[in-house]
Amino acid sequence: MANVAIIGAQWGDEGKGKVVDWLASRADVVVRFQGGHNAGHTLVVGDQTYKLSLLPSGLVRGKLGIIGNGVVIDPEALLAEIARLTAQGLVITPETLRIAENAPLILPLHGALDRAREAARGEHKIGTTGRGIGPAYEDKVARRAIRVCDLAEPETMSAKLDELLLHHNTLLRGLGAEPFEKSVLLARLLELAPLILPFAEPVWERLDEARRAGKRILFEGAQAVMLDVDHGTYPFVTSSNTVAATAASGSGVGPGVVGTVLGIAKAYTTRVGSGPFPTELFDETGRLLGERGHEFGTVTGRPRRCGWFDAVMVRQAVKVGGIQGLALTKLDVLDGLPELKVCIGYRIGGQTVRHLPAAQGAQAAAEPIYETMEGWSDSTRGARNYAALPAQAIKYVRRIEELVECPVTLLSTSPERDDTILVKDPFEG
Repeated sequence: MANVAIIGAQWGDEGKGKVVDWLASRADVVVRFQGGHNAGHTLVVGDQTYKLSLLPSGLVRGKLGIIGNGVVIDPEALLAEIARLTAQGLVITPETLRIAENAPLILPLHGALDRAREAARGEHKIGTTGRGIGPAYEDKVARRAIRVCDLAEPETMSAKLDELLLHHNTLLRGLGAEPFEKSVLLARLLELAPLILPFAEPVWERLDEARRAGKRILFEGAQAVMLDVDHGTYPFVTSSNTVAATAASGSGVGPGVVGTVLGIAKAYTTRVGSGPFPTELFDETGRLLGERGHEFGTVTGRPRRCGWFDAVMVRQAVKVGGIQGLALTKLDVLDGLPELKVCIGYRIGGQTVRHLPAAQGAQAAAEPIYETMEGWSDSTRGARNYAALPAQAIKYVRRIEELVECPVTLLSTSPERDDTILVKDPFEG
């Protein structure tokens, strides 16, 4: 049996939560390998709805959850999430959750800087969540981050805070924001240490043991390929690499351990925040997709921008993200639309382009070239096999496969976990 990595194939919010939950029920270990509490997965289990931001989804199914070194961790947000889910009846202890000892921490100064910078950008906002993710990753790369393991060493934390505050307070004052006091930050970190350290360990060892024991490992991605800091619509991206290759470096395993890569895409396209969106709809159809699909961000509550399926973008995500099979979600949202459009290329400055360029100006100028398809009037909601789908819905799925050059191996037809058409089990490689 292979391990599986799940990543988004658009701009996030593709309905990964349901698919991750479905696969997590069959995995032994579930690993978060990048991002922070700026991403969210919604899981519906029976009459309970769980909203996760940092915690691996497998915890809902009683599986071992691991937060890898590629994640930036806000300890306050983590403890609040643990408390909230514990109140919903989940058991989250150091026996069920392990955290990489070398994962960087998000401190209050990171969020303050994030928000101050975004405010200073005015109408040129990137669209960050203001939760300090970017500044925390910056500190990691600049080699001044306070990491989980540092919580056990007060002297190390004290010295690192001196360097952090020299950098961050200078920036905060320049942006007209309040600077931070070292004594307050250090005191709070010392309070948090005994609450966080029991979860900490070299998780790479545990993952190696799981691999050698033949256990199934599910690597759970956050955000999506087109928000990748290298491969996405830069600078309107997240601050980490979201592609499947990061599952290895972000958790401490070799690339051969990652296994099958499953990409998640909606049957249409959505985006939260700023940035280019060639197929965005500003009409009644766009509003209808948002209403039917309940398109509001899990973390922020912000309404998502909606548009037609962009096959050019998803094909690009397939190639750079290493996606071997596609899970197509929310097909039922398209029920009853008389016609559907799929973007098959862009027009930029009079030229036809078959990929999304890296340059910011070119991305903003991209106009979609559409192929129009007939819609279907029958419902696809709740279908659990292809025989239950209208012929035109099957045609739509097949055309997407051709355009993105990747098979649809799983089809989701409602938020319910069992309303899923499985073509190929990703755990079988």
